[in-house]
Amino acid sequence: MITSNSNEAAVSGAFRVDVGRGQRIGRVSSEWFSRPDDERYLNLSALYDSVRARADRATARTVESRAVRVEASRDDAERLSLFVPGQEAPISPTHWSFGQLCGLVGAPSSYLRQLPAPLAGINLQYGLSSHRAELVKTLETEDGRTELRAVTGPDYGRIWDHELVSAVMRFAGNGTGDTRWKVPGALDWASMTHNPFADITKETTTLYASDRDVFLFLVDDTHPIEAGKLADGSPDLYFRGFYCWNSEVGSKSLGIASFYLRAVCQNRNLWGVEGFEEITIRHSKFAAQRFAHEAAPALTNFAESSPAPFVAGISAARTRIVARTDENRDEFLRKRGFSKPETAKIIDTVLAEEGRPPESLFDFVQGITALARGKAHQDARLDLEAKAKRLLEQAA
Repeated sequence: MITSNSNEAAVSGAFRVDVGRGQRIGRVSSEWFSRPDDERYLNLSALYDSVRARADRATARTVESRAVRVEASRDDAERLSLFVPGQEAPISPTHWSFGQLCGLVGAPSSYLRQLPAPLAGINLQYGLSSHRAELVKTLETEDGRTELRAVTGPDYGRIWDHELVSAVMRFAGNGTGDTRWKVPGALDWASMTHNPFADITKETTTLYASDRDVFLFLVDDTHPIEAGKLADGSPDLYFRGFYCWNSEVGSKSLGIASFYLRAVCQNRNLWGVEGFEEITIRHSKFAAQRFAHEAAPALTNFAESSPAPFVAGISAARTRIVARTDENRDEFLRKRGFSKPETAKIIDTVLAEEGRPPESLFDFVQGITALARGKAHQDARLDLEAKAKRLLEQAA
């Protein structure tokens, strides 16, 4: 699919970036660091086939909790089996679904895991028989044996992992460069350039799926956008990116984050992020409808949108002069809730990076985000980043 800003020329090699500006976001790096090889996929087709196949083997049903029978497994006395109405074969709970089941009936899963299976089964059976909600929704998968992948409340609104992947594939193709949207390249710290054409391997991929979730991160890094100049007169280049996630078994909500960024390093940290926006959808009763009417269109709209409003906002912030004297600068920041030490650090940061004190709205935004990057505590960092975002929005 060709996006509406397709007139931008694609680059043929690496381009210089300034990662000292904007935010650093580590969410993708955390995913990259924690995923084993069998959760990493090299393209969207392989990812989709995997999560679709397990959905095709799955059966969801709503049953009375007191009708669920818990026994020590006939094949392994150290494991529990469940017998669910409508299913003749015993069902083996996964580690995740056992924890969910314990949570629904108010039993401490960490304690029950330490008990012999027969004793744990007695405790869990009692909890199910006295479960006040009466109904539970199960998700069972047949793969040689019947496995209980999830157990939730009856109003759980399941969004299948393959539905999210399919929504991304509609505009991103295979995620490998057959469209504008692809697994990102990597930042070369020595030359401070971002290379969009790094090979996609198990080490570099940003397409993940486990038995509990999916996570995808794609960028349009072959079409960087110039949104002004750096202090030395070279172009300040950004490109678009987004990541999204879901869990059809209830381990997390569905979410989408879209943004502009300047580089992705080999550890998959996002550098120089601007314009970060995020939406989440809880798996409540009408979650599937909200995904169809809100989340999926939001993904497509971002993928096909023009960067012109973003560029215009940055340009307006660069040209909007809000302080010309030291007194103006102090007053501007103090009125917006910054302490005296924070005010001094913001001004000094801009002076060090730009070779002059802050004057424009954009100068102050960059100084605030630089201060945020140095905060060890996430709450303090997010508070500063929110202030910077509000300032930038004033220029729109």
